[in-house]
Amino acid sequence: MTRALKILQEKFNHSSFRGEQEKIINELVTNKNNCLVLMPTGAGKSVCYQIPALMFNDGTIVISPLIALMQDQVDALKAKGITGNYINSTVNPTDREKRIDNFVNGRIKILYVTPERFRKKEFVEKIKLAAISLLAVDEAHCISEWGHDFRPDYSRIAEFREMLGNPLTIALTATATKEVQKDIIEKLGLRTDQIKLFHQGIQRPNLRLESADVYDENETMNEIEKVIKNFGGSGIIYFSLIKKLERYSQLLESKKIPHTIYHGKLEAKRRKQIQREFISGNEKLILATNAFGMGIDKPDIRFVIHAEVPSSIESYYQEIGRAGRDGKASLCKLLYNQNDLYTQMEFIKWANPNVDYYNRIYELISEDISKTNSLGIEHLREQMSF
Repeated sequence: MTRALKILQEKFNHSSFRGEQEKIINELVTNKNNCLVLMPTGAGKSVCYQIPALMFNDGTIVISPLIALMQDQVDALKAKGITGNYINSTVNPTDREKRIDNFVNGRIKILYVTPERFRKKEFVEKIKLAAISLLAVDEAHCISEWGHDFRPDYSRIAEFREMLGNPLTIALTATATKEVQKDIIEKLGLRTDQIKLFHQGIQRPNLRLESADVYDENETMNEIEKVIKNFGGSGIIYFSLIKKLERYSQLLESKKIPHTIYHGKLEAKRRKQIQREFISGNEKLILATNAFGMGIDKPDIRFVIHAEVPSSIESYYQEIGRAGRDGKASLCKLLYNQNDLYTQMEFIKWANPNVDYYNRIYELISEDISKTNSLGIEHLREQMSF
């Protein structure tokens, strides 16, 4: 039995590796090669860097895009007996100092941070003292301006790698076109011959994809009710606009269908509470904007409904990918109303903003910088005048 397999069985409670997990781990640990990993949602990307982190002598830094996910990931590590922690804007200065010191001194094996943390001079100066074996970049499509969730600070990854002494690096995502793959490699500060590409494909055979034309609120509601009735278990209904989400929440309430709502205007504490209740199974049905979901690791989501047309095929793939991670049959249903395209056309204005857009965005960022950092561009979209 290999050391990696032993760790998988003892720490992660899995009898064998899935897909190319073992090859990726071997490429990092044995061959010491950088890796770019494209895996379907729910295929176990985190194992590809967490097991190497335990096999290397020194620490691992994981750059992750969303604050809301970090605590869940760290809690999962601690439940496995793995020393991990996170640093972000929700951590008070005293705890932040302690966590950095523990990482530098080797008492923490895996440290999660947002890319924006590298703006902080005091963080950079201290983290440079740590011995780092591996840098993992989660949701790596955020690196690329061609990606659907571009984060500007992600594009500085090469600079961060240099600050850390250019450690061995693994970048992971479920969605990246050839253009995005090329951009990720360049933004990592690497050449194509310096990184091994693992592309496992995007097939999820247990997901059934359906669509239905809807022309008004009643037809949309009828389709939603049919799915809820026929597919027991947990589900997510995605909306582009908060006001439409709230309207359908009222309709569900009138029919006494239990659910909760999630969007970027909720307080951070409430959002975190909703995530935990959904993952634990206390809440079965979530009505959400796309502020909900990146990195949500709940195996038994039985259906995902798009009540409005999503912004891109990449976003659609990411969002339906939350369903059926336990391998069981699950439904992904898109409700198509031509009027939804007008909403997406409004969003496209972001690509060519006028002065009013710039002024409004500046105001929103100034109001709550930490919220913008943690929630990213989708939070700003939600706050605009739609």
